[in-house]
Amino acid sequence: MPSRESYEVHKEEKSLVQKAKREANQEDILAAALVMRMGPQKPPATFWQPLKLFAYSQLTSLVRRATLKESERTPKSEKVHNFKVHTFRGPHWCEHCASFMWGLMAQGVKCADCGLNVHKQCSSLVPNDCKPDLRHIRKVYSCDLTTLVKAHNTARPMVVDMCIREIESRGLKSEGLYRISGFSDSLEEVKMAFDKDGEKTDISVNAYEDINIIAGALKLYLRDLPVPIISYDAYPRFIEAAKLTDPEKKLEAFREALALLPPSHSETLKYLMAHLKRVTQNEKFNLMNAENLAIVFGPTLMRAPNLDAITALNDIRYQRQVVEVLIKNEDALF
Repeated sequence: MPSRESYEVHKEEKSLVQKAKREANQEDILAAALVMRMGPQKPPATFWQPLKLFAYSQLTSLVRRATLKESERTPKSEKVHNFKVHTFRGPHWCEHCASFMWGLMAQGVKCADCGLNVHKQCSSLVPNDCKPDLRHIRKVYSCDLTTLVKAHNTARPMVVDMCIREIESRGLKSEGLYRISGFSDSLEEVKMAFDKDGEKTDISVNAYEDINIIAGALKLYLRDLPVPIISYDAYPRFIEAAKLTDPEKKLEAFREALALLPPSHSETLKYLMAHLKRVTQNEKFNLMNAENLAIVFGPTLMRAPNLDAITALNDIRYQRQVVEVLIKNEDALF
C-alpha cells in the first residue's frame, strides 16, 4: 500500500503536469494571435473563442472611453428649480413623492419657472432638471439668462440677438457707440416692449431712429441680469487671470475661467465679444477701441460676489482688463 508521502508526491507531480499543459496552451494561443505559429495546420475551432472575447472587450472599452470623452466635451446645461412658497387651491399632490399636500395655506413650494409642485421638504431632493415654460416667464429683463434661453429654446437671449443685429445693420460707424447713452424714457419703453412682446418687439429704425437707444437697451438688459454674464462662481478666476503678466499663461488662465461659465452664459459672451470685436474694427468711425469698450462693459458683464466695498473698488480695473483681453483675443479664446 503506497505511503501518504508518495501519494502527496504523485499529487504534486500531477498538478505540475496540468499547469505545464495550461501554460503550453496559452503560449500556443498567444503565438497564433501574433501570427508567429509556423506550419500549415489549421487552428482548432476552440482557438478563436478567446480572441473573439478579447477583441469584443477591447472594442467595448474603446467605445466606452470615446463616449466618456464626448460627454466630457459636451457642456452640461442643468438648471436648478426656482422654488417659492405657494398656497394651492383645492387638493394637490407632491410631484416628487406623490404624497398629498396637507394644510390650507402654504402647503408646499412651486417652481416659478416650470411650475413643478412639491413639498417644501422634497424641494431639496428634486434633481436640477428644471425646464422653464413660457407660461411662467412673465418678463424678459431681470429674468435669469439660463431660464430665458431654455424657455425659448434658443442659444442666446433674444434681446442680445435682436439688438446686436440691429446695431450691426446700421450703427457700427456711429460715433461713441455704447459710450453715448440714449434717452432714459426711450430705454424704459424698449424694456417694457421686450417684456410684453418678446421677439415681436419692433426696434427698427422706424421705431427708434437713434441707435444709441438700442445700444442702451442691450447694456440695460445685461446690467439687469440676476446673475451677470461672467457668473459669480467664475468671477475670481477671471480676476486672477487678469493679474497674470505672462501672455501665454494669461490666455490659458482665461480659457480655464471660461470653462467655468454655464453654457448659456458662455455662448452669449462669445457672441457679444465677436460683436465688440467688429465694433473695434470700425474704430476710425465710431472712436471706440477695445479699451474704451472694456471701460463701458467691465462693470456690466461682471460684478463682485459679496465682496466688501474696498475690494470691489480695487477690482474695477481688473474687470476692465478682463473685457479688454476677451475682445482682443476673441478669435483665440472662443
